[in-house]
Amino acid sequence: QVQLVESGGGLVQAGGSLRLSCAASGRTSSSYTMGWFRQAPGKEREFVAAISRIGYVTNYADSVKGRFTISRDNAKNTVYLQMNSLKTEDTAVYYCPADTRFTHNSREYAYWGQGTTVTVSS
Repeated sequence: QVQLVESGGGLVQAGGSLRLSCAASGRTSSSYTMGWFRQAPGKEREFVAAISRIGYVTNYADSVKGRFTISRDNAKNTVYLQMNSLKTEDTAVYYCPADTRFTHNSREYAYWGQGTTVTVSS
């Protein structure tokens, strides 16, 4: 099993940047694909980005391509989401899940953190 703790959320103006972190403990994070999902108020949870176990493969939702970058440091058991050019529609709770499969489907991720809130003001 792996435990996940997200951090780095906060309030930022549109056009600004934030970097989210997801610290993993327990089984080493290099055993897992790591993802980022988000859920805005009143909306379903949606895929943002995923990164393979060693970090060679990444994938992004169309809505964040060119603005967000997912990366990982397996020596630190940490995954990051660098978010640039933030928009008000990026406001959401951001979650960092882990699973052995490389997937966009939230239902296929076995382990989830508690989330960190990102609010983008206009």
